Amino acid sequence: MDALELLLNRRSVAKLGAPAPEGKALENIIQAGLRAPDHGGLTPWRFVIAQEQGLKKLSDILVQAVMADNGDEAQLEKVKNAPFRAPMVITVIAKVTPHEKVPALEQHLSAGCAVQAMQMAAQAQGFQGMWRSGKWMFHPSVHQAFGLEGDDEIVGFLYLGTPLLEPMKVPDRNLSRFVEYL
Repeated sequence: MDALELLLNRRSVAKLGAPAPEGKALENIIQAGLRAPDHGGLTPWRFVIAQEQGLKKLSDILVQAVMADNGDEAQLEKVKNAPFRAPMVITVIAKVTPHEKVPALEQHLSAGCAVQAMQMAAQAQGFQGMWRSGKWMFHPSVHQAFGLEGDDEIVGFLYLGTPLLEPMKVPDRNLSRFVEYL
């Protein structure tokens, strides 16, 4: 699949199984993330990979957040199981460096671009992924568990693995609804 076809047909796949990317494939995914736009050369990204026992650790981090907020049993069960929807979850963090010309928002966007590039690199190599978020990624106890400081933010959890189903067809979209000219 060429690059344009990959971009024009991007779809997330929620059902992911083993194997997860490893070796050169995983290295390519991380390298793609490191090619995100980076004004000022600040490299405002951090990638925390969870697989096997790491998925349990991620689950425990999320459960602690729900418990800190006195969440109900349904919330606890949902976050407890969330990391196990794929054999690998990469937590992508915007690691913000204070800079007079590169505001925190721009660094957050750069980290978001890294997630997109990583998902595309996974798909280009026969894997699939889903970029997930949710209110728990903003929770102070989750931030503490990942060592976030200042304007640092988790920009998403990238679930990666082998697709267990065929992605849905990309819907046609009318460009005139989204494009204007000055």
